[in-house]
Amino acid sequence: MSSTDKHQQLRHLPGVDHLLDKTREDERFTAVPRQVITRAARTVLDHLRRQILDGRNPDFDDIAILSDIDRQCRQILAPNLVSLINATGVVLHTNLGRALLSKQALENIQTIAGAYSNLELNISTGKRGLRYTAVESLICELTGAQAAMAVNNNAGAVLLALNTLAEGTEVVVSRGELVEIGGSFRVPDVMIKSGCRLREVGTTNRTHLKDYAGAITADTGMLLKVHASNYRIQGFTASVGLEDLVALGNTHGIPVMEDLGSGTLVDFSAYGLPVEPPVSRSVAAGVDIVTFSGDKLLGGPQAGIIAGRKPAIEKIRANPLTRALRIDKLTLAALEATLRLYRDEQGAVRDIPTLRMLTMTYEDTCRKADLLYELVKKICGPEDTVACVDMKSRPGGGSFPDLELPTRCVTLIPATISVAALERRMRLSTPAIIGRIENNRYIMDPRTILPGQETLISSTLDTILRPS
Repeated sequence: MSSTDKHQQLRHLPGVDHLLDKTREDERFTAVPRQVITRAARTVLDHLRRQILDGRNPDFDDIAILSDIDRQCRQILAPNLVSLINATGVVLHTNLGRALLSKQALENIQTIAGAYSNLELNISTGKRGLRYTAVESLICELTGAQAAMAVNNNAGAVLLALNTLAEGTEVVVSRGELVEIGGSFRVPDVMIKSGCRLREVGTTNRTHLKDYAGAITADTGMLLKVHASNYRIQGFTASVGLEDLVALGNTHGIPVMEDLGSGTLVDFSAYGLPVEPPVSRSVAAGVDIVTFSGDKLLGGPQAGIIAGRKPAIEKIRANPLTRALRIDKLTLAALEATLRLYRDEQGAVRDIPTLRMLTMTYEDTCRKADLLYELVKKICGPEDTVACVDMKSRPGGGSFPDLELPTRCVTLIPATISVAALERRMRLSTPAIIGRIENNRYIMDPRTILPGQETLISSTLDTILRPS
């Protein structure tokens, strides 16, 4: 297309005002706000201009353009944050929102969100209270801590604790514990932002008590231990036990802090999973502060929980940064309801989705896989390859880094489209269905598929594989 032809076509594009007049006569736009229609019209016109300048010859009569504007309006009005089906088998999938909340947590959110509450009111005295009281007694009851509080996430908890107790001083930490979590977020960076100075000791694979002792000076403000919740160092290794580190801190009058990362309130080894040190163990060892997440192994909302000795917690509460990192009422409602479930461990494993999925037996996944297989098999053609295959699920979320959970998955190799195309169409469906591809097979892991979602998966596959 010559430049003259392009110019002619650009001149014949309708104006925004003309299109807005046309939408007033079209019932598709009756309930659509005018600013949305205007935005959609401009977007459509911009797309047409780019097509013309690229040498293409788009259809831009009023009927075609109005249809494009209608589609654009529906896209603009659709919510950005939507629920979806997690068929990946990754229980704590960070990209998919990590922990699912229990029914009890959801009900408590609705109750608190729909009414005024005593968020910062002490009902007994009628005076201002602390929002942390909603969860403090529960955390202390479940962990044995003297005091506790919660902030917006665990990185915030670590930052706040370090800034309060060690600002302007050296913090001694093993070189093998300088972890990086998701999004290139590193412990050394948090330490720098907190205003303290990092003092590395030991080597990547071996650190001894004498390394910590040799690093202590008059400028030492804290001994920090970071639990390896998202990685493992194996082979010729050595690390210092928490009790020994606490004893060293007590000898020199230096506070000891442990960041557990994920953090758990149950002994997962009782359910056939690897040992993950519970928060109560850290508290019993005598640490001044322990920090952990609310939305990982705890199975609650995103939060950072700080527990430990009362003097340390009181100092942290008085830090001006606490207000910037404070937890909101809806998160508090979800966290309180989640913590209450832990008073009955068996009930917690049953009612908290994260715990239920992590402790799901292989036999349970087989039963779920058989159900999904039968539904998928019914809608597949003779050329499609459907099978049940033994595979592995993952905990995700930086928890249990070496753990692979035995599972049975439903696999599909479609005959009419590629596996990559199937994955894309499933992902772009409503609701979106997120599976995974392995060895040119589309994988659906029932461990993270909720009851009733099997029907949605099969109906979506029916639409994709057998379009009308």
